[in-house]
Formats: sequence, C-alpha cells, structure tokens
Amino acid sequence: MVDSSDRIQNPWMASEQQTPIQIIQNHNNPKSSTIDKLGIAERAFSAAGAAFLSAVIVNPLDVAKTRLQAQAAGVAYSHPLSNLISRMSCFGPNMMFADLRCSPSCTRAGLHGTVSLCPPDCFRYKGTLDVICKIIQQEGFTRLWRGTNAGLALAVPTVGIYLPCYDIFRNWFEEFTAKSAPTATPYVPLVAGSLARSLACATCYPIELARTRMQAFKETQVGKKPPGVFQTLVGVVSNGKGTNIPSNSLQSYRVLWTGMGAQLARDVPFSAICWSTLEPTRRKLLSLVGGDDAGILSVLGANFSAGFVAGTLAAGATCPLDVAKTRRQIEMDHVRALKMTTRQTLMEIWRDGGLKGLFTGFGPRVGRAGPSVGIVVSFYEVVKFVLNHRQTTS
Repeated sequence: MVDSSDRIQNPWMASEQQTPIQIIQNHNNPKSSTIDKLGIAERAFSAAGAAFLSAVIVNPLDVAKTRLQAQAAGVAYSHPLSNLISRMSCFGPNMMFADLRCSPSCTRAGLHGTVSLCPPDCFRYKGTLDVICKIIQQEGFTRLWRGTNAGLALAVPTVGIYLPCYDIFRNWFEEFTAKSAPTATPYVPLVAGSLARSLACATCYPIELARTRMQAFKETQVGKKPPGVFQTLVGVVSNGKGTNIPSNSLQSYRVLWTGMGAQLARDVPFSAICWSTLEPTRRKLLSLVGGDDAGILSVLGANFSAGFVAGTLAAGATCPLDVAKTRRQIEMDHVRALKMTTRQTLMEIWRDGGLKGLFTGFGPRVGRAGPSVGIVVSFYEVVKFVLNHRQTTS
C-alpha cells in the first residue's frame, strides 16, 4: 500500500484511488498536494513559457492551415507583381521586363510577350507541404512565422486573465456547491474553466483576429514590410468605418470581435474533449512508467504523450468550427461580417464545399494541435514539478 506521504510528493498520482469530491477537497487542501503551494505568478510563468515555446515551434503549421482555409473561402493568392500598381511602381509604366514567375527557380513559367508568366497552379495551394514549400519559395522562409508576434502578444494577457479568474470562479462555485449541491462539485473545474476561457477570449480576441489576418493574406506591395498587429487592427477598423456605419459610433469597433462566437463555439468543446481525454490518459501513463516514483522524465513523457493524443482528437473533432472561425475573421465585407452567425457560416461552407469544405485544413490543424497541446501541458507540468520539488526539499 502506498503511504500518504508518497502521494503528497507525487500530486499527479494523488487522485488515483479517490472519489471526485475527495479530489476536489484535496486539491484545495495545502497539506494534501504541493501543487497548491504555487502562487499565481509561478503558474503564470509556467503557462507563459509553455505558450511561448509552442507558438514558436508550431506556427508554420498554423500558417499553412489558415492559408488553406482562406483559399477555400475565396482568397486569391498570386504573385505580388500581378497587381498592376505594384508592377508599375517596380518596373515603370512600360513594364517591359516584368517577371511574373512565382520564384526565380520556377521552370513552369511561359513567355508571354516580354513577360515570364507562371500558370495559375503555381499560386494555388494543394496541401500542407505544398503551402509550406510555396511560402518558402515565393515569400521567404521567415513568412512561415507570420503572426508569431501576435501569438506571443496573445499568450501573456490570456494567461494573466485565465489563471486568476479560473481560481476565483472555482473557489466561488466550490463553496456554493459544497453547501447546496455536493453532487455537482466534480463539475466545478469544467464550468470555471469555461467561464474563465470565455472571459479571456472576449478580452484578447482582437489580437487573435489580427493574427489570423496576418497569416491569411499576402503582402502585395514588393519591398513593403507587412503590417504588424497594431497596423492590422487599425486597417480593420478603418475599413469598417468605410461602410454605412456612423464613424463616431462604437458599433464600428465591433468588427474587432468578428467571429468571436465561432471561436468560443470551437474552444469550449475543444477543451471538453481535450481534458476529458488527457486526464485519464496521463494518469494511466504515469502509473505505467513510474507510479508514485515518477521522475521528471516520466512526467515529461507521460504529459506530452497524453497531450498529443488529446490535442489530436479534439482538433479533429472541432475542425469545422475552426474553418467557420477563420472564414468569419477574414471576411472583408464588414456589414456582412457583423450579421453572419456561426450556424450560417457552417451552412455556407457546407453548401460551397460539402464535407470536404468543413474539414479544410484538417491535416495542418491536427498536426499543429497534437504537438502544441503536448508541449504546453508537458512544459507546464515539468516546471511545476521542479518548483514543487524545490519547495519540498527546501
């Protein structure tokens, strides 16, 4: 039989033989788990580090997914010099030596007068690897990390809002259910997490909108630096004010939250599927690799594997909602964007592309989500493991 002191030193195994109510009670009892000795700042540091690492590593797949979904929504990708103004600014009014090859090494371009012109297929994405290769050839290797700064700018405030709000909501609901509905106590983390996630999403959503637009659209002006987060948001608001909405109306700023309903509709079931899969898988793997004596490598491996599986399943199941979110975020008609609902968007996608349209970008989304969740969860848990170990031994 495992001694109770061993369970204290290995909080990941503490809930193995307990009822859900005992798990919640022990989680709030500082004597039963060293995890609760960590403060908000330490948790935020762990989560922020995990988000940073994940954003940098998997961003190319996020760009590929967004490009495929944007292309399916009607966004046309072509050589920057196919734009008449760009060609005139680069080569002058005669355009005698304009070169419309997708890249200097392309051998498919045909000579049309004085212009070397690529066929349309050179500018159409056929799959994940095709997107990545064409971005490298046509735009440069660094474009695979387009929107990373927005992702990093999004991670810090999201973590700063999510973790404290989760703790506050959880304490409130646990106190209420303990007195009024004890059987509902095991579901408190799910409700608290959903509310905290919704609040963080609503607060930081404009940055998410900017990231999607930065990844979806090419810069058509040769030699011009693509707009950053702030410039992208200014452009969204400016275009929105160009409609029949009064320019002094706060309603014109609603475009910054275009598609938030679709994101919430995606994130809530994603979290439910992910965590309901991750927790039992993680406990099972930890029991196999080390039990109560699991070390840092076992914690890392078990959490990464469980997160990889859970993230892959959740991403695949919620792919249609992710397609709807992207389509609403890149909608250029701001009046239509404000009127469209997630249900209408899904019906439109189904009408235009059927089942294949609903799962556009499935490969890169699943390929991104699995490693991303695995990295975030394993990094977060390993940092907590190290901090807890230091506190225990000090």
